[in-house]
Amino acid sequence: MSQERLRIPILFVTLLITTISAFGQGGSTLNLAIQADPTLPALDTARLTLPDNLGALPEAAEALPDAEALPDSEDSSQPERHGRVGRGVRRIMHDQKNLYLAPFEPHNLKWDALVLIGTGAFLAADRHIENNISHARFHAYQTTSNIALAGLAGSLAGVWLYGFKPEHQHARETGLLEIETLINTFLIYTPMQLIAGRQRADEGNGHGDFLKHHSLNTSFPGGHAMFTWAMASVLADEYPKPWARALSYSAAFTVTFSRFMARDHWASDMFLGSALGIAIAENTFHANCNPEFESQCKHHQWWWKPMKVPAQ
Repeated sequence: MSQERLRIPILFVTLLITTISAFGQGGSTLNLAIQADPTLPALDTARLTLPDNLGALPEAAEALPDAEALPDSEDSSQPERHGRVGRGVRRIMHDQKNLYLAPFEPHNLKWDALVLIGTGAFLAADRHIENNISHARFHAYQTTSNIALAGLAGSLAGVWLYGFKPEHQHARETGLLEIETLINTFLIYTPMQLIAGRQRADEGNGHGDFLKHHSLNTSFPGGHAMFTWAMASVLADEYPKPWARALSYSAAFTVTFSRFMARDHWASDMFLGSALGIAIAENTFHANCNPEFESQCKHHQWWWKPMKVPAQ
């Protein structure tokens, strides 16, 4: 069964980072090289005649741009490309700083307590819960999880592609914030996986021991839950319609529950992964969203209530 486990979060984020790099190079300017044809006859300067309106030539020449002021297209594209990449890196670093400081903000302390107490309770009950669930049909649960994850990721990819049209700025923001959120999630998920090194339910002595692995494909926290709840939360924030939020959250819950039932993770893994995914998405979205769009930017609305945007 271990060979059938998909490392979707890692591969998906790697693909997105590659896409960002390719997209960042798309704004380079076009270079046209005009070369002289050696077969053309030589220019006979003796047969040239000056025009009658020679006096108007200086004025026309003044209207032309200075050759020294024209930037070389190839050279100018390099600083622009490097500047775009540099801004993206600085923005991710700023996100990471805010994400690591967010748990210490006073208004987040109640959520910290909820996550810590809940994770501790599930850690204590993990083995009891695992022993009381069915171990049959784990292939069906894995397939269900993959279908739900593919549907959610495909929908977000479609929104991102739809946003390439200049008039669809809201969809473009949704796609870019989804990518930014997934990168932020990956940068937090990776060290936690390396530090925890927890065994899955069907590994070792079946107790879910920590510090047994030194890789990213381990049990704690639940990667599928972490990434899918991050994606679903950004989508629900950008399009706070009841049906859109119900579909996105249902997909995230389906992935989380089916991965747990497939014995890929313990209950505590999925609880913490879901909480972290939501927290990362909410912080990334509200820090970078555009309040002019019909979203819940800079404020919160319960998922079942339609979004009300004040008239401009």
